[in-house]
Amino acid sequence: MFEQSSYTEQISFFQKLRSFDYILLICIISIGIISIFSMYSTDGGELLHHSKSHIIRFVVFFSMMIGLSFLNIRFWHSTGYLFYIIVLGFLVWASFYGITASGSQRWISLYFINLQPSELMKIAIIICFSKYYHRIQIYNVNNFKNLLIPIVILILPIFLVLSQPDLGTSILIAFSGLIVLWLAGINAKYFIYSSLFFLISAPFVIAFLKPYQKLRILTFFDPGRDPLGAGYQIIQSKIAVGSGGLSGKGFLKGTQSYLEFLPEKHTDFIFTLFSEEHGFIGSVFLLFIYAIMIFRIIRIGTICKSYFAKLFCYSFASSIFIYITVNMSMVLGLVPIVGSPLPIMSYGGSSMLATMIGFSVVMSAKIHHRQLIS
Repeated sequence: MFEQSSYTEQISFFQKLRSFDYILLICIISIGIISIFSMYSTDGGELLHHSKSHIIRFVVFFSMMIGLSFLNIRFWHSTGYLFYIIVLGFLVWASFYGITASGSQRWISLYFINLQPSELMKIAIIICFSKYYHRIQIYNVNNFKNLLIPIVILILPIFLVLSQPDLGTSILIAFSGLIVLWLAGINAKYFIYSSLFFLISAPFVIAFLKPYQKLRILTFFDPGRDPLGAGYQIIQSKIAVGSGGLSGKGFLKGTQSYLEFLPEKHTDFIFTLFSEEHGFIGSVFLLFIYAIMIFRIIRIGTICKSYFAKLFCYSFASSIFIYITVNMSMVLGLVPIVGSPLPIMSYGGSSMLATMIGFSVVMSAKIHHRQLIS
């Protein structure tokens, strides 16, 4: 890690306002607007539950993100462990007293929102690990003690999420943590050993999966084995994406989605609806906005002087890329259905809240990019 002083810069409110990355903000707003129109389409061209809730959540959480961005980057560094512990506590609570839906006990009621702590853990683990490796010299990263502590920190939430059960989110939490470990300088041999261990233990892990989780894996290899049951969703998703063609069928004119052939189109399969309506050109345009967003986050990381801010920005950008890749691969049948929301686009308050907290830290890093953390 770099040697850092306790230098503290004093920035006025208007200086902070000018320091925002407005290109990144435009990307977030653009995807937010696209998601609102897509959610409006899932409601059949009417302003009903999904579209109303999504609009309110986006406005509230985006405003929250702007407000939190004014916090000094030191705040996020100092509260890194506390944030992780609070979210871990929520996970424990959800595992024992949470709300059960669709066979999973994932949510806790906070009156104004049914919070899914596992979504918050995706961002909490990045902040926690970024703080942890901030103080560790690069040549001490592969020390046994410095390896054991983050492994325990990562395994605890994964175990809790698996017990809910939620295999997909546990995998994404693992990816979020492993990305930080990789960027922090963990030796590649440990990832190779871990991959070999996973491959060897895979048959034993599958044996403990729930019946519907096993069915998802089998359906991935052969969707046609049950075209009206387990394979129905992915078959309809592929039909919808393919039928969009080059320029799409037009807004509110998607047959697979509009005629209710496509289940869960407002959540994990929102990209399918968008692709059917706007085609290949629209899909490429959406990916282009995401690409600019990821590039801006990485760019912010390059100008930050604190190692914490650099590591967080690089890790968050990589995680966003992984979430997008997994979601789009899932709806195209390239990976099994794992329940991975598309950032900002998918319906779900917890996912959007976690994403906006991540953007808050990124913006805070941009505003205070000269800030050094001792």
